[in-house]
Amino acid sequence: MSYQVLARKWRPKAFEDMVGQQHVVRALSNALDRDQLHHAYLFTGTRGVGKTTLARVLSKALNCEQGIGSRPCGVCSACREIDGGRFVDLLEVDAASRTKVDQTRELLDNVPYAPAKARFKVYLIDEVHMFSTHSFNALLKTLEEPPPHVKFLLATTDPQKVPVTVLSRCLQFNLRRLLPEEIRDRLGHVLEQEGLDFEPRALPLLARAADGSMRDGLSLLDQAIAFGGGRVAEEEVRAMLGTVGEDLAFDLLDALAAADGARLLNQVDRVAALTPDFGELLRELIALLHRLALFQQLPATLVMDDPDRARLAAIAAALSPEDTQLFYQVALTGQQDLPLAPDPRAGFEMVLLRALAFRPAQGPSVSQSPVTPAQRPRGGAAGQGEPAHSSGSAPAVDARTPDASPLGGVTKLTLAGPQTPPGSESLQGQAGALRSADDWQQLVARLPVGGIASQLAHNCGFLEWAGTRLALSLDPAAEHLRVPGAESRLRAALEEALGGSLTLDIQVARPSEETLAQRRIREADERQRAAVASMQADPLAQQLRERFDAEWVPGSITPSDPVDWITGDEGRTSGFHA
Repeated sequence: MSYQVLARKWRPKAFEDMVGQQHVVRALSNALDRDQLHHAYLFTGTRGVGKTTLARVLSKALNCEQGIGSRPCGVCSACREIDGGRFVDLLEVDAASRTKVDQTRELLDNVPYAPAKARFKVYLIDEVHMFSTHSFNALLKTLEEPPPHVKFLLATTDPQKVPVTVLSRCLQFNLRRLLPEEIRDRLGHVLEQEGLDFEPRALPLLARAADGSMRDGLSLLDQAIAFGGGRVAEEEVRAMLGTVGEDLAFDLLDALAAADGARLLNQVDRVAALTPDFGELLRELIALLHRLALFQQLPATLVMDDPDRARLAAIAAALSPEDTQLFYQVALTGQQDLPLAPDPRAGFEMVLLRALAFRPAQGPSVSQSPVTPAQRPRGGAAGQGEPAHSSGSAPAVDARTPDASPLGGVTKLTLAGPQTPPGSESLQGQAGALRSADDWQQLVARLPVGGIASQLAHNCGFLEWAGTRLALSLDPAAEHLRVPGAESRLRAALEEALGGSLTLDIQVARPSEETLAQRRIREADERQRAAVASMQADPLAQQLRERFDAEWVPGSITPSDPVDWITGDEGRTSGFHA
């Protein structure tokens, strides 16, 4: 007997064998057991999820010689002939090859005639969306009022192309994409039943490559068995699937997490030597960032036997959730720009460099070669190192003024000595005088922290500073900012500013005084109103309005020196806009 591929050999022959479609199986089983049968069913879903298989099992349940029910016997002549594809009253039609209206009419001419030997004559039309408009029109009347001995089972991967008039005459079931865990478990069951040796760590690789399709998963398993000579091993599966790209994606993400531009470009050189598809590699990187974001927020989503778990955990510890989201968005946007680049490699490099360029400064922790106070030079000429400090004062770090781009691999931070700009003071000085809301706002404005942690600080009001306990009140409207990662980073920045450990007590209550965020918003509103008033009073602007009989576009007038509400930085623009 010739070899039968696994996708055909292990095709489900009963409802209980279906994987991942319990919502459909339950509805069909209850309908069969209660004899509540519809005359037309439509199964939709992506390729390889079981649409045609489910239709065949339903055909067996309708025509089993033991009677209509959710558990066909599988041994009677009707069940065996349906499984073998030779049942005379089951007419399987591929709509893609019968698009002409004459072929459809020829098919429907036999509908009025009773089945040859079965209880029902079943029409199984696969990829029904491929019918032409005239073919659908020919099918409509029969589909609406078929004889009692006829059942229509339709399957399609694109239900949007099926006319609404057809959809309204069918009972529709949507089959979902299978999860990698479901495909992995099924592949393991098949290998055990086949008596083949396999490494468990190889199965998740095949399951992810199947992309939600059980048929694709079984086909890949067939290929892996042939590739490994009857054995399924992890390294051989990786070689077969060509998942070198995934390893390279991990290396690229490692370099991104380390903010090491030189190492990142070296990895791109290594990629270019393999003549890869840069678009596919970017998709691999996006998928990896998605898995990383899931692991950072919900670690339970990553199964314990995932072969990449250890590496994902290491990157998750080195990369903040905010940076993960930023990199994902930059890479996702870069997909659209990649075809427009002069060559794929240049476009891919620009996506990675853009991710580094837009990554917020992380303070001293982003330096790969941190310098302790004892290691800092006490003197030196200007331009030959860091500025000299007095032995009795610790330098303050301004994280917003990097001395070099992160593309060099090591980010050098400009260290400010005891001298501070006029009207301000060092963080340590502010900490010592932390007695009022104004002192707190001055401290927040200079904290070297960004992202959600900075927004959390801006929305907190000052309550009390007693010893090592700092009590703050968080505006209830900003309670969503209170996440463990942001709170811990804020506490670390405050400890650095205050020069020692502290207990951060954040209470959700409306602050008694205006927070820094509220003050910035108020000031921005005042500046906006002043800009509008100034524009309306400007003689030239009034002359233009009268001459052209025009009005200002609402919201188009902006101040000429907008203020970033997070950093407080002012940026000059060209003037008023209308």
